[in-house]
Amino acid sequence: MDLFTFKFEEKLKRNAPLADRMRPTNLEEFVGQEHIVGKGKFLNRIIKADRITSMIFYGPPGTGKTTLAMIIANSTNMVFEKLSAVTSGVKDIREVMNRAEENLKVYNKRTILFIDEIHRFNKSQQDALLPFVERGIIILIGATTENPYFEVNKALLSRVMVLRLEPLSKDHLRKLVNNALSDKEKGLGNLKINITEEAIDYLITIGEGDGRTVLNSLEIGVLSTPADDNGIIEIDLDTIKASIQIKTPKYDKGGDEHYDTISAFIKSMRGSDPDATLYWLAKMINAGEDPKFIARRIIICASEDVGNADPNALNIAVSAFNAVNIIGMPEGRIPLAQAAVYIATAPKSNAAYKGINQALADVETKSIGKVPSHLRDGSYPGAKALGHGIGYKYPHDYEEGYIQQQYLPDEFVGKKYYEPTDHGYEREIKKRLSKLVDNRD
Repeated sequence: MDLFTFKFEEKLKRNAPLADRMRPTNLEEFVGQEHIVGKGKFLNRIIKADRITSMIFYGPPGTGKTTLAMIIANSTNMVFEKLSAVTSGVKDIREVMNRAEENLKVYNKRTILFIDEIHRFNKSQQDALLPFVERGIIILIGATTENPYFEVNKALLSRVMVLRLEPLSKDHLRKLVNNALSDKEKGLGNLKINITEEAIDYLITIGEGDGRTVLNSLEIGVLSTPADDNGIIEIDLDTIKASIQIKTPKYDKGGDEHYDTISAFIKSMRGSDPDATLYWLAKMINAGEDPKFIARRIIICASEDVGNADPNALNIAVSAFNAVNIIGMPEGRIPLAQAAVYIATAPKSNAAYKGINQALADVETKSIGKVPSHLRDGSYPGAKALGHGIGYKYPHDYEEGYIQQQYLPDEFVGKKYYEPTDHGYEREIKKRLSKLVDNRD
């Protein structure tokens, strides 16, 4: 590195955002993710042993994915290369691979390739990496906020280890804030800052586990607040509120948050918790989720989880779908909320759901039974000569509209698919079926 380049790099470091300046260079300084970097944990072991393997760091923004890659770079004797999937193409990948091959042949040094936002690579770009990872020419370290099991092709995924990073806890975020306020070399320690606990609490709450957002918002608050006559920068709640980076819902309609949130919504309705149901519904509405998608999930839940315990649930759910279709949003949130709460508070039965699944399993895996002759269509000419429909007993000709006769194929006689519960209206169904059986006996 020449003198000009060195001075340029030093200037970049000084002018970098607080989160970048405070980035730790070793595991001892790293905050959070104890499940993988704690003493004796996987990443701690392989870094200290310099036995790095290909891996993908997967987690929300500001949780340490890039930082861990940099720590690995600082702790190994391997060559370190970095690409961004946002700006790099197949040509860039090939250039790195050529250098990696040369380093291995000439200097017997392997190369670690770090790819940020790896989920943005298309299939051809990912395929270009595969032979080099497979042959051990490079060790791939990827970082992504998207679920790699959705975004990374299976061939490449089978050759890496996926390490999930969790949002930082409030204690972790508080530690980051305190470190930044006290660090005189990289942080804000040279300034006289008086920040209220209320402001810090708000900062780490609104940060939602994102260390980068917390540190950079703190810096904005400090740098945009003039010092008083004593040279003290006073930071209170209003200052932090005015400085915080805009909070956006962490919700991607094609990613984890989409699937995890709708799963939580459905499970809250199934679990009869109307408050949680409304919370997850609000999150989806706020994130701009398709209201028809939400309404369809409510319809499914009404039938699968409420079923005949309250037959009206399906009517309510379908009506909500139609209402949303007619009035749109934002008013559509009202029938969605009404239907979701109705489903959540209704008695539950999955008897019909279980029944159709069991029947389908028999149809798919066992010999298909023949339709009994008396149930076959006897309306066309010649049907009677074949014995079709002969012996069929019309239930309405009998007391209570019921008469015992065989409806299942011979091989399935006696098979029970629908087992009504004692929940809600299904209790009445169970009583009626029991009464019919008793009268039959």
